[in-house]
Amino acid sequence: MSKVPSVIEEYVTPILDELNLELVDIEFVREGRNWFLRVYIDTPEGGIDIDQCALVSEKLSVVLDEKDPIEQNYYLEVSSPGAERPLKKESDFQKAIGKFIHVKTYEPIKDMKEFEGYLTAYTEVGLEMEVRIKTRKINVFIEKDKIAKARLAIDFSS
Repeated sequence: MSKVPSVIEEYVTPILDELNLELVDIEFVREGRNWFLRVYIDTPEGGIDIDQCALVSEKLSVVLDEKDPIEQNYYLEVSSPGAERPLKKESDFQKAIGKFIHVKTYEPIKDMKEFEGYLTAYTEVGLEMEVRIKTRKINVFIEKDKIAKARLAIDFSS
């Protein structure tokens, strides 16, 4: 696992704090021959504009040029997390209660590893969601340590 995201988090956090923005996620990925450093940001209220992304990109570029923490060449992208924002922090899950989400698990729960439905509760132990399976709705509890990925999703069934 690359240490780049945690190093970049140290550099970008003071910039975001100064601008009253929040860090959603950091990815450092190779696509074809190119490496991409992607920094996803948002406002506490939700909703970011291109000028805010450009400002963070400019300020972060200065720090990255100065500190030079990444060996290979890469493209820096600063953007909104989009409608299907990842849920990573406790606060992300708390804000998502009542919203439609998608969860992938490390191991099957009720013979499934992917769930889409409405987040009904989130605690220090795990989350509960209302999932539709064919024509019926069921409640599913997923322990925190079983969650591989979680994100907001778009409900196309309604």
